[in-house]
Amino acid sequence: MKPCNVMLDSALNAKLGDFGLARLVGHDRGSQTTAAAGTMGYLAPECVAAGKAGRESDVYSFGVVMLEIACGRRPAESDVRLVEWVWGLYGRRRVLEAADGRLRGKFDGEEMERMMVVGLWCAHPDYEMRPS
Repeated sequence: MKPCNVMLDSALNAKLGDFGLARLVGHDRGSQTTAAAGTMGYLAPECVAAGKAGRESDVYSFGVVMLEIACGRRPAESDVRLVEWVWGLYGRRRVLEAADGRLRGKFDGEEMERMMVVGLWCAHPDYEMRPS
C-alpha cells in the first residue's frame, strides 16, 4: 500500500487498489506470483528478506503511509530512510522534528506525535510486534 493506491469514492470513502500489479498478472491466468512485488520503502523487511507477505506486511505499509503524511517525505528519499529517521528522532524524544516543515508548526503536537507513534508501531521491524 502506498498513497497512490488510496482512492476516494463520491462519498469520500477510502478504497484501495493496486493497478501496478494488474499489469503484471494476466486475468485469464489467475493471480499466481513467484516473488514479492511492491515499491521499495513501503515493503516490510520480511517481504524484502524472505518474500513473506501477509496482514503484517500490509500493516507495515500502512504505517509508512502514516509517516509519509505526517512528515511530508517519501519513504526512501536519497539516502534517508523515513522509518529509520523517525525511529531515531523518537528514541531521542524529538519525534516532532520529523513533522512536515510546510506546516510551519501549525498542528496539534499531541495529535502529530500520536500519529507518528502509531505509524512507527505499524512499521515495527518485528512483524509480531505490529498491531493487528
